Amino acid sequence: MVFHIMLIPTLGCPSNCGYCWSSEENSDLMTIDTFQEVVKWLENFRDDTVTVTFHGGEPLLAGFDFYQKALPLITNRLKHLKPSLALQTNLWNLTDEMAQLFSEYNIPIGSSIDGPEVLNDYQRGKGYYGKTMKGYKIALAHDLKVSFICTFTSHSINYKEDILNFFLENGLTLKLHPSLPSMRDENPDKWTLSPEAYGKLLVYLLDQYLDHMDEIEIMNIDNLTKSVFRRRGTVCTFVDCMGDTFAIGPDGSIYPCYRFVGMPEYIMGNVYDQPSMEDLAQSTPWKLLEEFKEYVDHECKKCTYIKFCRGGCPYNALAITDARVEGVDPHCTAYKRIFKEITDRATKEMLSGSGMVPGDPKTQKRGKNTIMSIMLKDS
Repeated sequence: MVFHIMLIPTLGCPSNCGYCWSSEENSDLMTIDTFQEVVKWLENFRDDTVTVTFHGGEPLLAGFDFYQKALPLITNRLKHLKPSLALQTNLWNLTDEMAQLFSEYNIPIGSSIDGPEVLNDYQRGKGYYGKTMKGYKIALAHDLKVSFICTFTSHSINYKEDILNFFLENGLTLKLHPSLPSMRDENPDKWTLSPEAYGKLLVYLLDQYLDHMDEIEIMNIDNLTKSVFRRRGTVCTFVDCMGDTFAIGPDGSIYPCYRFVGMPEYIMGNVYDQPSMEDLAQSTPWKLLEEFKEYVDHECKKCTYIKFCRGGCPYNALAITDARVEGVDPHCTAYKRIFKEITDRATKEMLSGSGMVPGDPKTQKRGKNTIMSIMLKDS
């Protein structure tokens, strides 16, 4: 078993993306004393392997000194948990000194680019593209692995071909996010991508991936396809995440996910109190997400895809119902469409024998890449 800790050193961020729901002006910075309490809590919290992702806001605002002390703390004191580390950042504050440190700890980096500069800066703010690419060059100079999240909005969906070509031409790994409503946004629907548009986008990217598997990695298509074959979700959106994912805010507060950080009503405990799993399970947020799980078990029990969808993301569901358990992830329509597309194509391939062609899927030419090619990729 693996559990995931999302460490939020601050909700502060120097950028001002139009659709952002994960930053907060004047947010405090986590102190190294609080981080020590995090490590102390994790030492005895559970015995499973742990993945720790530094997230935000913008986690690099914590500064070099913080990471110089934090990284050896977590790797040495949690050695028995075999910790793996990751970082999600806009790269603006990355320095050679920081990059060298992250390289020594073999930390993969996730960043965000929404496509060509004009389109990206329209959504994320003037100058964003240039600052992120400057940091990207520093990361590459230190042999850091960087992948990019691309947020598709009601605006950028009209330029999906341009966006895909941008990622292809620049050799960038693509992980896409649909713009979603937020519990903290006064105008949550301004950028929101509809489920119907998202479903069409996923099918489009599936087609394009089969044509360009030797040129690009589209992480979502990989994960969706492998979920169908393994009959279980492979990313947090499609699993029962409660109890296996936690987020820790700058003051040590514990939340069910980073998307809830900064919302007092979703605090389950604090690392300074060293709560057990049983303690957290008594909190209101935990019980709310358990209620969502029970709702999915009942309402989705006849759905073909329940085992590898699990109702989608609870946050997405709660964000559109004023935190009441009254429905599943609003992108259910999109998930059903892409799961059906993958399932139907895989079945057709198996019946025709085209999915059983031997050889390395990375070397297959146009017309020969199949759903099975994606399933076997890097497995």
